[in-house]
Amino acid sequence: MASPSSSEHKRRAAERGPVTLAVVTVSDTRNAKTDANGAYLSAAVARSGNRLHSIRIVPDEPAQIEAALTALAAEDELQVILFNGGTGISRRDRTYDVLSRNLEKELPGFGEIFRMLSYEQVGAAAVLSRAAAGVYRGKVVVSTPGSPAAVRLAWEKLLEPELAHLAWEAVR
Repeated sequence: MASPSSSEHKRRAAERGPVTLAVVTVSDTRNAKTDANGAYLSAAVARSGNRLHSIRIVPDEPAQIEAALTALAAEDELQVILFNGGTGISRRDRTYDVLSRNLEKELPGFGEIFRMLSYEQVGAAAVLSRAAAGVYRGKVVVSTPGSPAAVRLAWEKLLEPELAHLAWEAVR
């Protein structure tokens, strides 16, 4: 018997119902009132027919990033954890470092395609991004830069179109 096509996998995933996501904004300066990415993703998730589990803001401190990852990965109803911020190369950018050492499976295509699409918007500065994705304890974990344009790009071009497929494939 032939294996199902990608479109068949996507159809089967969509039949499983809405995906539940958590958003983690990594920032030393943002709060609930100034977290434009949390506000955007909250609205975008609702528009997509999926569910928002929670929004957290954590400082760019490795222990706090890891604590958020570990706590959210323990939530049974959650399939996807979206981190934004802390993916650059400055001394304070630590999200990638924490996530990369915890991911059990990497999805290198996410970062590669994100940087390709980002190049169209910001030019060669796209090489400074350490956007990444993978699987941790059965959850899809995605990390994007913290700029609102980067979050919007990742959601609209990569995540929303494949969200159910990503989420339900990870738990198979």
